[in-house]
Amino acid sequence: MTDAPRGLDLDALRTWLTREVPGLLGDGPWEASLITGGKSNLTYRVGDGTTEVVVRRPPLGHVLATAHDMGREHRVMSALAGTAVPVPQMHAHCTDDSVLGAPFYVMERVSGTPYNRAEQLEPLGAERTRAIAEQLVRTLADLHAVDPAEVGLADFGRPDGYLERQLRRWKKQLAASTSRELPGMDELVGRLEARVPDSGDGTIVHGDYRLDNVLVDRSPGGDDHITAVLDWEMSTLGDPLTDVAILLAYQQLALVGGGDAALVTDAPRAPGYLSAEEILQLYSTESGRDVSTMDFHLGLAFFKLAVILEGIHLRHSQGQTVGAGFDGIGDMIVPLIDAGLRATR
Repeated sequence: MTDAPRGLDLDALRTWLTREVPGLLGDGPWEASLITGGKSNLTYRVGDGTTEVVVRRPPLGHVLATAHDMGREHRVMSALAGTAVPVPQMHAHCTDDSVLGAPFYVMERVSGTPYNRAEQLEPLGAERTRAIAEQLVRTLADLHAVDPAEVGLADFGRPDGYLERQLRRWKKQLAASTSRELPGMDELVGRLEARVPDSGDGTIVHGDYRLDNVLVDRSPGGDDHITAVLDWEMSTLGDPLTDVAILLAYQQLALVGGGDAALVTDAPRAPGYLSAEEILQLYSTESGRDVSTMDFHLGLAFFKLAVILEGIHLRHSQGQTVGAGFDGIGDMIVPLIDAGLRATR
């Protein structure tokens, strides 16, 4: 058995998984590697040389009380199996911290590419890129069309008063995550608190919906299709426009921020990618929803992103991150706050 990456005790995992799901992986040597790209929960590829699975666990070090809920991710993806929303098959969920030091789950490894950069999309051409972006929006509308009660998620969240609770929750997360002065943050929070719209109809919301949180693969017929929607750690029942706003927030940062502001993803810069107006129009058409309150939702999205990345910055400053790509995170927070202020001006 080879050395496992940090955060994964491969011997302990093997003992537990062999007991819980006999025969999932073979009796020969197991190998593991960190799947790059994640800056929150840790995701590993584990295989026996023939079959591979994916293991997902919370980050090391400073972890917020209501974040990185492995049971939540496992539950929502299990519930969405068989719907129009593509998700991996769930194999097992462990709540015993003594195995890996934290709860974790094991799922199917799905083929596909999480397109994060424009340079990955450019070789596909504008037509294929546009089709992928359209699928991204249509898949989001499919998610918001799922009846939570019909898939066993009626108690997955409380849609009533969702937006007010979001503000309260992320203010608490900010207080627990920051160790420095953040110019403009108090003003942004004040603006959001002063103009909270009524929450929309309650749907399953992903919470961090963007192109590199889905896998895209090409079928034998030559068509690109989304094979899985991943990273459900912030999923709940709430206002569906918050998902649209997160998607647009990442797009705005990629197109007008540049530099560190596009560190998360710059995929929307690729030729053929839908404009913000096209995304809104397509989503509205597919879902039948009014998108007129998007300014507030966009401001809230930038606020949430700032808090999330500030937490990652704090963990990185404490030496608790695993993998590369964290050095510029701290410099992104103020541009996010500024974008939120512009959205709510």
